[in-house]
Amino acid sequence: MNKLKQLKKELQDNKDSKQAEILSRFFKTGKGEYGEGSIFLGIKVPVLRKIAKNYLDLDIKDLQNLLNNKIHTYRFVALVILVEQYKKENDKLKKKIYNFYIKNIKNINNWDLVDTSAPHIIGHYLYHQPRIVAKKKLQQLALSKSLWERRVAIVSTFYFIRQNRLGETYGISKILLKDKHDLIHKAVGWMLRESGKKNQKVLEDFLEKNIKKIPRTTLRYSIEKFTEKKRKYYLNK
Repeated sequence: MNKLKQLKKELQDNKDSKQAEILSRFFKTGKGEYGEGSIFLGIKVPVLRKIAKNYLDLDIKDLQNLLNNKIHTYRFVALVILVEQYKKENDKLKKKIYNFYIKNIKNINNWDLVDTSAPHIIGHYLYHQPRIVAKKKLQQLALSKSLWERRVAIVSTFYFIRQNRLGETYGISKILLKDKHDLIHKAVGWMLRESGKKNQKVLEDFLEKNIKKIPRTTLRYSIEKFTEKKRKYYLNK
């Protein structure tokens, strides 16, 4: 049995139908919902990560096979493997993995898939490119009609935040303030909150300038670490 078939068998052997039902509801897989058509095997994330460690040598063809599958669990494991491969590769192969990821965003089609992979691949890669290149690509993703490309744009800036470089996060956040989707409201609020941990004054300046445009969910997420007094101040503006 080749490694791809072995991986799929191991995942199938670990499935939990009761947990799968819970996850299917949680990740909105019903008709017309953002995760429509995705299938869950009901395996918890720590178990998936443990299984993935035994298959880090899968090639791009095998990872493409997993990413093309309707089974969300397969796609999650593929991305865990891809992130680990990216971390170990040289710059030339990092670029190859980055391009492979960009090509596959249509298959990275739920918020957990984006969040577990985008900062480590897209964020890391663009951070190490000239600033104008990073800015242009993040803006392109942020202006996309694809919900998942827009989420990749903002969540990728988490890597920038960790390096104490906050400009990209605020630039992409400003573009996305007019977004209508709750998953973007939450992601922007999350990244603003993380930026605020690095420099609260910069976050407060952003809030003061844009308070009338900020969706309520985004605002609530962004001020979670503020004092109660400051939270009330911004919620009542």
